[in-house]
Amino acid sequence: MYKDILVSIDLGNADDEIRTLKTAVDYAKSFGSRLHVMTVVPDYGMSIVGGFFPKGHEQEAIDHANKALHAFTKKYVPEGVKHRHIVGHGSIYREILRYAVETKADLIVLSAKRPSPEDYLIGPNAARVVRHAEISVLVVR
Repeated sequence: MYKDILVSIDLGNADDEIRTLKTAVDYAKSFGSRLHVMTVVPDYGMSIVGGFFPKGHEQEAIDHANKALHAFTKKYVPEGVKHRHIVGHGSIYREILRYAVETKADLIVLSAKRPSPEDYLIGPNAARVVRHAEISVLVVR
């Protein structure tokens, strides 16, 4: 049913993401799917903010995220489950949606925490992905 599954991991809350990755692994095993395990390094938003960081800081953050993502999957994705690593950079929900198209994913798996009052006003990334995705989204709580 699902050939390619995109699973988004927030490495800033890696302990909370274990269940999300394990859920995606279970789906991959059940359907013989390939996992596209991704994390997103957010951008600075306004370019003026980037001026306060040393040159090359963003690339260092991306490199660090890539190493951390590989370590995370090594620990929680069993051998035999086909997977690849993706490190996006920019708006979290936009990167998830972009890579869903790029990888030709059939399913997006991501986590969501219980929303706080401010999330109802601006909308969390998970809600935006669910609202705008053209494929099914599994939200793991």
